[in-house]
Amino acid sequence: MKQGWELKKLGEVITLEYGRPLAADKRITQGKYPVYGANGLKGRSNDYYFDRKSIVVGRKGSAGEINISEEKFWPLDVTYFIKFDEDKYNLYFLFYLFTLLELPKLAKGVKPGINRNEIYNIQASFPSLSEQQRIVAILEECFSALAKAKANAEQNLRNAKDLFESYLQSVFKNKGEGWEEKTLNQISENLDSKRVPITKHVRNTGSVPYYGASGIVDYVANYLFDEDLLCISEDGANLLARTYPIAFSITGKTWVNNHAHVLRFKNMVNQKFVELYFNSIKLDDFVSGMAQPKLNQTMLNKIPVPFPPWKEQQTIVHKLEALSTETTKLETIYKQKLHNLDELKKSILQKAFSGELKTAQEVAA
Repeated sequence: MKQGWELKKLGEVITLEYGRPLAADKRITQGKYPVYGANGLKGRSNDYYFDRKSIVVGRKGSAGEINISEEKFWPLDVTYFIKFDEDKYNLYFLFYLFTLLELPKLAKGVKPGINRNEIYNIQASFPSLSEQQRIVAILEECFSALAKAKANAEQNLRNAKDLFESYLQSVFKNKGEGWEEKTLNQISENLDSKRVPITKHVRNTGSVPYYGASGIVDYVANYLFDEDLLCISEDGANLLARTYPIAFSITGKTWVNNHAHVLRFKNMVNQKFVELYFNSIKLDDFVSGMAQPKLNQTMLNKIPVPFPPWKEQQTIVHKLEALSTETTKLETIYKQKLHNLDELKKSILQKAFSGELKTAQEVAA
């Protein structure tokens, strides 16, 4: 520990006070004071409970999430808020310390919660108030630069995804001569009747991929299929949310449960073309149920598929797969950059709270 710093338990430095319930009818959009829940702002109210800027910690639900409050605010009963001696400790120094401690890891239980005594027992080193203020100034300068770098990387990641999506959309909008409208039952064979779900506790573990609505969910000992096939999600929130592809090709020995339709095509060009098409369109008009979205076989076969001549399909598939490969490379690069920036932030925080942080310029070097 650096000379002049004191090792203390957090319970000697802060008090974690319980938030208080607030009736829903008192949370008004245009209220004067912010209302904080476990993961941030939950509305505004014309009432406030505490009149000092503080750190609000998620106690239940989004347990361990931290936010800095406004001057006057209402912390809900799923939160803690901190009190501390402002003559000895800097609010932002404490906030950055809490960030380093990764409090969500303390959450326990079916409905995750944090016992404040666990926070109180954490030990940390504290310098003088003036040194805390100096460290905070350096951290804010460093993190401002990191935030800009992260925003650029995130934008580049979006651009890479948008490039592929834009080309994909243009392919199916600009239909050429000879394109026909088909349905899946006209261009493929449905193998749904061959699917078999296996309850998790009776599965025999092996090396064969076991597929569900969104891809591989496990590996089993036996197989149902041993060929190239296309799976299309039958149920699940992703049918509407489209966070990841709903159509995906499988090959070799595989097992598919009853959450994904299984289709066999005459050739791989047809299969890949349909896969690309399904991943480019919205299916909301064909999906039933909002709580448990489902695309049944009848509705699946009603979806019109623009179907060009085989040669044109082959050209489209080759171009899109080449572009997809390049896009994936770019995504990998930018995701690694984002990971590196997060790791750098942790490294800077570790230096700050071990007394090794000198200047922002030295950190940048």
